[in-house]
Amino acid sequence: MTIEIKVPDLPESVADATIATWHKQPGDRVERDEVIVDIETDKVVLEVPAPEAGVLEAILEDAGATVLGQQVIGKLKQGAVAGEETKDKPAAANGEAKEEAKADADDALSPAVRRLVAEHNIDVAKLAGSGKGGRITKEDVEAFIKGGNKPAAPAAEVKAPVIPLGERTEKRVPMTRLRKRVAERLLEAKNTTAMLTTFNEVNMGPIMSLRKQYQEVFEKRHGIRLGFMSFYVKAVVESLKRYPEVNASIDGDDIVYHNYFDVSIAVSTPRGLVTPVLRDCDRLSLADIEKSIKDLAIKGRDGKLTVDDMTGGNFTITNGGVFGSLMSTPIINPPQSAILGMHKIQERPMAVNGKVEIQPMMYLALSYDHRLIDGRESVGYLVSVKELLEDPTRLLLDV
Repeated sequence: MTIEIKVPDLPESVADATIATWHKQPGDRVERDEVIVDIETDKVVLEVPAPEAGVLEAILEDAGATVLGQQVIGKLKQGAVAGEETKDKPAAANGEAKEEAKADADDALSPAVRRLVAEHNIDVAKLAGSGKGGRITKEDVEAFIKGGNKPAAPAAEVKAPVIPLGERTEKRVPMTRLRKRVAERLLEAKNTTAMLTTFNEVNMGPIMSLRKQYQEVFEKRHGIRLGFMSFYVKAVVESLKRYPEVNASIDGDDIVYHNYFDVSIAVSTPRGLVTPVLRDCDRLSLADIEKSIKDLAIKGRDGKLTVDDMTGGNFTITNGGVFGSLMSTPIINPPQSAILGMHKIQERPMAVNGKVEIQPMMYLALSYDHRLIDGRESVGYLVSVKELLEDPTRLLLDV
Protein backbone atom coordinates (compact mmCIF):
# COMPACT_ATOMS: atom_id res chain seq x y z
CA MET A 1 0.00 0.00 0.00
CA THR A 2 1.38 3.41 -1.01
CA ILE A 3 0.78 6.38 1.30
CA GLU A 4 1.11 9.98 0.15
CA ILE A 5 3.37 12.30 2.15
CA LYS A 6 1.75 15.73 2.26
CA VAL A 7 2.71 19.21 3.44
CA PRO A 8 0.92 20.00 6.73
CA ASP A 9 -1.70 22.74 6.85
CA LEU A 10 0.14 26.06 6.86
CA PRO A 11 -0.70 28.87 9.31
CA GLU A 12 -3.16 31.51 8.07
CA SER A 13 -0.45 34.14 7.62
CA VAL A 14 1.81 31.79 5.61
CA ALA A 15 1.08 31.46 1.89
CA ASP A 16 3.66 28.83 0.97
CA ALA A 17 6.73 27.05 2.30
CA THR A 18 10.07 25.63 1.20
CA ILE A 19 11.34 22.08 1.57
CA ALA A 20 14.43 22.44 3.76
CA THR A 21 15.85 18.95 4.24
CA TRP A 22 14.93 15.40 3.36
CA HIS A 23 16.16 13.16 6.18
CA LYS A 24 15.46 10.02 4.13
CA GLN A 25 16.13 9.06 0.53
CA PRO A 26 14.18 6.71 -1.76
CA GLY A 27 14.74 3.13 -0.63
CA ASP A 28 15.45 4.06 3.01
CA ARG A 29 13.58 2.32 5.81
CA VAL A 30 11.29 4.62 7.81
CA GLU A 31 9.69 3.95 11.18
CA ARG A 32 6.31 5.32 12.18
CA ASP A 33 6.45 8.91 13.50
CA GLU A 34 10.08 9.24 12.38
CA VAL A 35 10.75 12.66 10.84
CA ILE A 36 11.10 12.35 7.07
CA VAL A 37 11.39 15.95 5.93
CA ASP A 38 11.68 19.48 7.35
CA ILE A 39 9.57 22.18 5.72
CA GLU A 40 10.59 25.78 6.33
CA THR A 41 8.18 28.71 6.46
CA ASP A 42 9.08 32.34 7.07
CA LYS A 43 8.32 31.80 10.76
CA VAL A 44 8.98 28.22 11.84
CA VAL A 45 10.23 24.85 10.62
CA LEU A 46 7.55 22.16 10.31
CA GLU A 47 8.58 18.53 10.80
CA VAL A 48 6.71 15.94 8.73
CA PRO A 49 6.69 12.49 10.39
CA ALA A 50 6.03 9.16 8.71
CA PRO A 51 2.36 8.16 9.10
CA GLU A 52 3.30 4.47 8.99
CA ALA A 53 6.41 2.28 8.98
CA GLY A 54 7.75 1.30 5.58
CA VAL A 55 10.14 2.42 2.86
CA LEU A 56 10.31 5.84 1.23
CA GLU A 57 9.26 5.06 -2.32
CA ALA A 58 9.67 8.42 -4.05
CA ILE A 59 10.47 12.09 -3.50
CA LEU A 60 8.27 14.30 -5.67
CA GLU A 61 9.64 17.68 -4.56
CA ASP A 62 13.35 18.13 -3.89
CA ALA A 63 14.96 20.32 -1.22
CA GLY A 64 14.55 23.99 -2.10
CA ALA A 65 11.21 23.53 -3.85
CA THR A 66 8.31 25.85 -2.98
CA VAL A 67 5.22 23.97 -1.83
CA LEU A 68 1.68 24.68 -0.64
CA GLY A 69 -0.39 23.28 2.20
CA GLN A 70 -1.58 19.68 1.67
CA GLN A 71 0.60 19.32 -1.45
CA VAL A 72 1.90 15.79 -2.07
CA ILE A 73 5.71 15.80 -1.86
CA GLY A 74 6.55 12.11 -1.56
CA LYS A 75 5.30 8.54 -1.40
CA LEU A 76 5.78 5.90 1.29
CA LYS A 77 5.32 2.17 0.71
CA GLN A 78 3.78 0.82 3.87
CA GLY A 79 5.38 -2.29 5.38
CA ALA A 80 8.05 -2.64 2.69
CA VAL A 81 11.61 -3.71 3.45
CA ALA A 82 14.54 -1.45 2.63
CA GLY A 83 16.14 -2.39 -0.68
CA GLU A 84 13.03 -3.77 -2.41
CA GLU A 85 12.50 -0.68 -4.50
CA THR A 86 16.11 -0.34 -5.55
CA LYS A 87 17.31 -3.91 -6.19
CA ASP A 88 15.80 -3.86 -9.68
CA LYS A 89 17.58 -0.64 -10.53
CA PRO A 90 21.20 -1.05 -9.42
CA ALA A 91 22.58 0.66 -12.48
CA ALA A 92 20.43 3.75 -11.99
CA ALA A 93 21.35 3.94 -8.31
CA ASN A 94 25.04 3.60 -9.12
CA GLY A 95 24.71 6.31 -11.75
CA GLU A 96 23.07 8.68 -9.27
CA ALA A 97 25.79 7.97 -6.70
CA LYS A 98 28.46 8.77 -9.27
CA GLU A 99 26.74 12.03 -10.21
CA GLU A 100 26.57 13.03 -6.53
CA ALA A 101 30.24 12.16 -6.00
CA LYS A 102 31.17 14.17 -9.08
CA ALA A 103 29.19 17.18 -7.83
CA ASP A 104 30.90 17.00 -4.43
CA ALA A 105 34.30 16.76 -6.10
CA ASP A 106 33.55 19.76 -8.34
CA ASP A 107 32.76 21.89 -5.27
CA ALA A 108 36.27 21.21 -3.89
CA LEU A 109 38.08 22.27 -7.08
CA SER A 110 39.64 25.67 -7.59
CA PRO A 111 38.40 27.80 -10.53
CA ALA A 112 41.60 27.13 -12.55
CA VAL A 113 41.24 23.36 -12.08
CA ARG A 114 37.55 23.44 -13.01
CA ARG A 115 38.38 25.36 -16.18
CA LEU A 116 41.02 22.82 -17.28
CA VAL A 117 38.71 19.91 -16.48
CA ALA A 118 35.92 21.44 -18.55
CA GLU A 119 38.18 22.33 -21.51
CA HIS A 120 39.56 18.78 -21.80
CA ASN A 121 36.37 16.95 -20.77
CA ILE A 122 38.14 15.07 -17.96
CA ASP A 123 36.38 12.77 -15.48
CA VAL A 124 37.31 14.16 -12.06
CA ALA A 125 36.97 10.72 -10.49
CA LYS A 126 40.03 9.57 -12.47
CA LEU A 127 42.29 12.29 -11.06
CA ALA A 128 44.64 11.65 -8.16
CA GLY A 129 45.17 14.71 -5.97
CA SER A 130 48.61 15.56 -4.60
CA GLY A 131 47.55 18.67 -2.71
CA LYS A 132 46.74 19.08 0.95
CA GLY A 133 44.12 16.57 2.06
CA GLY A 134 44.14 14.94 -1.38
CA ARG A 135 43.04 18.16 -3.09
CA ILE A 136 43.38 18.14 -6.88
CA THR A 137 45.75 20.88 -8.07
CA LYS A 138 46.33 22.45 -11.45
CA GLU A 139 49.57 20.48 -11.81
CA ASP A 140 47.68 17.21 -11.29
CA VAL A 141 45.35 18.02 -14.18
CA GLU A 142 48.23 19.08 -16.47
CA ALA A 143 50.11 15.86 -15.66
CA PHE A 144 46.98 13.86 -16.41
CA ILE A 145 46.64 15.59 -19.81
CA LYS A 146 50.33 15.09 -20.71
CA GLY A 147 50.14 11.44 -19.72
CA GLY A 148 47.55 10.75 -22.40
CA ASN A 149 44.57 10.91 -20.04
CA LYS A 150 46.10 8.39 -17.64
CA PRO A 151 45.95 9.00 -13.91
CA ALA A 152 49.15 10.51 -12.59
CA ALA A 153 50.79 8.51 -9.83
CA PRO A 154 50.50 10.36 -6.53
CA ALA A 155 53.78 11.62 -5.14
CA ALA A 156 55.33 9.45 -2.44
CA GLU A 157 55.93 12.48 -0.24
CA VAL A 158 54.74 16.03 -0.66
CA LYS A 159 56.92 18.35 1.37
CA ALA A 160 55.06 21.55 0.56
CA PRO A 161 51.83 21.62 -1.47
CA VAL A 162 51.81 24.07 -4.34
CA ILE A 163 49.12 26.69 -3.70
CA PRO A 164 48.44 28.87 -6.74
CA LEU A 165 48.70 32.53 -5.82
CA GLY A 166 45.91 34.93 -6.54
CA GLU A 167 43.11 32.37 -6.58
CA ARG A 168 40.01 33.31 -4.62
CA THR A 169 36.82 31.35 -4.22
CA GLU A 170 33.22 32.31 -3.59
CA LYS A 171 30.27 30.38 -2.32
CA ARG A 172 26.74 31.37 -3.33
CA VAL A 173 23.82 29.98 -1.34
CA PRO A 174 20.16 30.99 -1.45
CA MET A 175 18.74 32.91 1.50
CA THR A 176 16.49 30.89 3.80
CA ARG A 177 12.86 31.90 4.03
CA LEU A 178 13.43 33.11 7.59
CA ARG A 179 16.39 35.26 6.54
CA LYS A 180 14.37 36.77 3.69
CA ARG A 181 11.48 37.46 6.05
CA VAL A 182 13.80 39.10 8.58
CA ALA A 183 15.20 41.30 5.81
CA GLU A 184 11.70 42.31 4.73
CA ARG A 185 10.69 43.14 8.31
CA LEU A 186 13.80 45.23 8.92
CA LEU A 187 13.19 47.26 5.77
CA GLU A 188 9.53 47.61 6.69
CA ALA A 189 10.47 49.00 10.09
CA LYS A 190 12.93 51.50 8.59
CA ASN A 191 10.52 52.64 5.87
CA THR A 192 7.21 52.79 7.74
CA THR A 193 8.14 54.12 11.19
CA ALA A 194 9.63 57.37 12.45
CA MET A 195 12.28 55.51 14.42
CA LEU A 196 14.46 57.27 16.96
CA THR A 197 16.83 55.90 19.62
CA THR A 198 17.58 57.27 23.07
CA PHE A 199 20.34 56.02 25.37
CA ASN A 200 21.08 55.73 29.07
CA GLU A 201 23.37 53.68 31.30
CA VAL A 202 22.71 51.58 34.34
CA ASN A 203 24.89 50.45 37.24
CA MET A 204 24.50 46.68 37.42
CA GLY A 205 26.31 46.39 40.75
CA PRO A 206 23.16 45.95 42.91
CA ILE A 207 21.72 43.18 40.74
CA MET A 208 25.09 41.43 40.51
CA SER A 209 25.40 41.51 44.30
CA LEU A 210 21.85 40.19 44.67
CA ARG A 211 22.54 37.33 42.26
CA LYS A 212 25.76 36.44 44.04
CA GLN A 213 24.01 36.42 47.41
CA TYR A 214 21.00 34.29 46.45
CA GLN A 215 22.19 32.31 43.40
CA GLU A 216 22.76 29.04 45.24
CA VAL A 217 19.51 29.21 47.25
CA PHE A 218 17.52 30.26 44.17
CA GLU A 219 18.86 27.36 42.11
CA LYS A 220 18.13 24.81 44.84
CA ARG A 221 14.60 26.16 45.30
CA HIS A 222 13.59 26.54 41.65
CA GLY A 223 15.96 24.26 39.75
CA ILE A 224 17.28 26.99 37.48
CA ARG A 225 19.99 29.63 37.68
CA LEU A 226 19.10 33.25 38.34
CA GLY A 227 20.13 35.30 35.32
CA PHE A 228 19.87 38.93 34.28
CA MET A 229 17.01 38.51 31.80
CA SER A 230 14.39 37.95 34.49
CA PHE A 231 15.33 41.31 36.07
CA TYR A 232 15.24 42.96 32.64
CA VAL A 233 11.77 41.60 31.92
CA LYS A 234 10.42 42.63 35.33
CA ALA A 235 11.82 46.16 34.97
CA VAL A 236 10.44 46.43 31.43
CA VAL A 237 6.94 45.33 32.48
CA GLU A 238 6.76 47.65 35.49
CA SER A 239 7.88 50.55 33.30
CA LEU A 240 5.29 49.66 30.64
CA LYS A 241 2.59 49.99 33.30
CA ARG A 242 3.77 53.54 33.97
CA TYR A 243 4.08 54.49 30.30
CA PRO A 244 1.23 52.75 28.42
CA GLU A 245 2.13 54.54 25.14
CA VAL A 246 5.27 52.38 24.92
CA ASN A 247 3.06 49.28 25.19
CA ALA A 248 0.71 50.51 22.48
CA SER A 249 0.73 50.17 18.67
CA ILE A 250 -0.60 52.04 15.66
CA ASP A 251 -3.32 50.42 13.54
CA GLY A 252 -4.19 52.68 10.63
CA ASP A 253 -5.41 55.91 12.18
CA ASP A 254 -6.03 54.32 15.57
CA ILE A 255 -3.82 53.82 18.61
CA VAL A 256 -4.28 50.41 20.25
CA TYR A 257 -3.47 50.36 23.97
CA HIS A 258 -2.78 46.85 25.28
CA ASN A 259 -3.81 46.01 28.83
CA TYR A 260 -1.64 42.89 28.88
CA PHE A 261 2.13 42.46 28.79
CA ASP A 262 3.48 40.05 26.20
CA VAL A 263 7.22 40.61 25.75
CA SER A 264 9.16 39.32 22.74
CA ILE A 265 12.67 38.07 23.46
CA ALA A 266 15.16 38.23 20.57
CA VAL A 267 16.88 34.83 20.27
CA SER A 268 19.71 33.95 17.90
CA THR A 269 19.24 30.52 16.27
CA PRO A 270 21.10 28.61 13.55
CA ARG A 271 18.36 29.68 11.11
CA GLY A 272 18.53 33.36 12.05
CA LEU A 273 17.06 35.83 14.53
CA VAL A 274 13.64 34.98 15.96
CA THR A 275 11.50 36.70 18.59
CA PRO A 276 9.44 34.19 20.61
CA VAL A 277 6.95 35.71 23.04
CA LEU A 278 6.70 35.53 26.84
CA ARG A 279 3.01 35.98 27.59
CA ASP A 280 1.47 37.72 30.62
CA CYS A 281 4.86 38.61 32.06
CA ASP A 282 3.25 40.66 34.81
CA ARG A 283 1.95 37.41 36.32
CA LEU A 284 5.27 35.55 36.17
CA SER A 285 7.83 35.27 38.95
CA LEU A 286 11.57 35.60 38.34
CA ALA A 287 11.86 31.80 38.31
CA ASP A 288 8.97 31.44 35.85
CA ILE A 289 10.59 33.96 33.52
CA GLU A 290 13.96 32.21 33.66
CA LYS A 291 12.37 28.82 32.92
CA SER A 292 10.27 30.21 30.06
CA ILE A 293 13.26 31.92 28.45
CA LYS A 294 15.34 28.76 28.73
CA ASP A 295 12.56 26.67 27.15
CA LEU A 296 12.18 29.12 24.26
CA ALA A 297 15.94 29.25 23.70
CA ILE A 298 16.16 25.44 23.53
CA LYS A 299 13.19 25.23 21.18
CA GLY A 300 14.75 27.92 18.99
CA ARG A 301 18.10 26.10 18.89
CA ASP A 302 16.43 22.81 17.96
CA GLY A 303 14.03 24.39 15.45
CA LYS A 304 10.99 23.44 17.55
CA LEU A 305 9.38 26.88 17.86
CA THR A 306 5.74 26.91 16.81
CA VAL A 307 3.71 29.66 15.17
CA ASP A 308 1.99 30.30 18.52
CA ASP A 309 5.39 30.84 20.14
CA MET A 310 6.18 33.54 17.56
CA THR A 311 2.81 35.30 17.33
CA GLY A 312 2.03 38.51 19.19
CA GLY A 313 4.21 40.53 21.51
CA ASN A 314 3.79 44.18 22.47
CA PHE A 315 7.42 45.05 23.24
CA THR A 316 10.79 43.46 22.45
CA ILE A 317 13.97 42.98 24.46
CA THR A 318 17.23 42.21 22.65
CA ASN A 319 20.45 41.46 24.51
CA GLY A 320 23.45 42.01 22.27
CA GLY A 321 25.66 41.99 25.33
CA VAL A 322 25.87 38.20 25.23
CA PHE A 323 27.89 38.61 22.00
CA GLY A 324 30.03 41.44 23.39
CA SER A 325 28.14 44.44 21.94
CA LEU A 326 28.89 47.59 23.92
CA MET A 327 26.27 49.81 22.23
CA SER A 328 23.81 49.51 19.36
CA THR A 329 20.61 50.99 17.93
CA PRO A 330 18.06 48.14 17.79
CA ILE A 331 15.38 48.18 15.09
CA ILE A 332 11.68 48.12 16.01
CA ASN A 333 9.76 44.88 15.50
CA PRO A 334 6.51 46.03 13.74
CA PRO A 335 3.70 46.47 14.64
CA GLN A 336 5.30 47.11 18.03
CA SER A 337 6.27 50.67 18.85
CA ALA A 338 9.48 50.17 20.84
CA ILE A 339 12.40 47.82 21.50
CA LEU A 340 14.91 47.86 24.36
CA GLY A 341 18.53 46.90 23.70
CA MET A 342 20.71 45.57 26.51
CA HIS A 343 24.48 45.46 26.11
CA LYS A 344 27.74 44.22 27.59
CA ILE A 345 28.39 44.91 31.26
CA GLN A 346 31.69 46.79 31.30
CA GLU A 347 33.61 48.05 34.32
CA ARG A 348 34.18 51.79 33.99
CA PRO A 349 35.36 54.59 36.32
CA MET A 350 32.32 56.48 37.63
CA ALA A 351 31.92 59.46 39.95
CA VAL A 352 30.21 58.27 43.17
CA ASN A 353 29.69 60.80 45.98
CA GLY A 354 32.56 62.93 44.71
CA LYS A 355 34.92 59.97 44.36
CA VAL A 356 35.98 57.89 41.36
CA GLU A 357 34.96 54.26 41.69
CA ILE A 358 35.02 51.33 39.28
CA GLN A 359 31.45 50.21 38.60
CA PRO A 360 29.93 47.52 36.33
CA MET A 361 28.04 49.68 33.85
CA MET A 362 25.75 48.77 30.97
CA TYR A 363 24.32 50.95 28.20
CA LEU A 364 20.58 50.86 27.51
CA ALA A 365 19.16 51.77 24.11
CA LEU A 366 15.46 52.36 23.47
CA SER A 367 14.38 52.61 19.84
CA TYR A 368 10.81 53.87 19.47
CA ASP A 369 8.28 55.06 16.90
CA HIS A 370 8.15 58.83 17.24
CA ARG A 371 4.73 58.91 15.61
CA LEU A 372 3.27 57.47 18.81
CA ILE A 373 5.87 57.99 21.53
CA ASP A 374 7.18 61.46 22.32
CA GLY A 375 10.50 62.32 23.89
CA ARG A 376 8.99 62.71 27.35
CA GLU A 377 7.55 59.17 27.35
CA SER A 378 10.63 57.57 25.79
CA VAL A 379 13.14 59.19 28.14
CA GLY A 380 10.87 58.69 31.15
CA TYR A 381 10.43 55.05 30.29
CA LEU A 382 14.16 54.47 29.95
CA VAL A 383 14.87 56.27 33.23
CA SER A 384 12.25 54.10 34.92
CA VAL A 385 13.96 50.92 33.67
CA LYS A 386 17.30 52.30 34.86
CA GLU A 387 16.00 53.08 38.34
CA LEU A 388 14.36 49.68 38.75
CA LEU A 389 17.54 47.86 37.72
CA GLU A 390 19.79 49.96 39.95
CA ASP A 391 17.49 49.39 42.95
CA PRO A 392 15.68 46.03 42.56
CA THR A 393 13.76 46.56 45.80
CA ARG A 394 11.61 49.04 43.86
CA LEU A 395 10.18 46.05 42.01
CA LEU A 396 8.89 44.67 45.31
CA LEU A 397 7.66 47.98 46.72
CA ASP A 398 6.17 49.23 43.42
CA VAL A 399 7.79 52.67 43.82
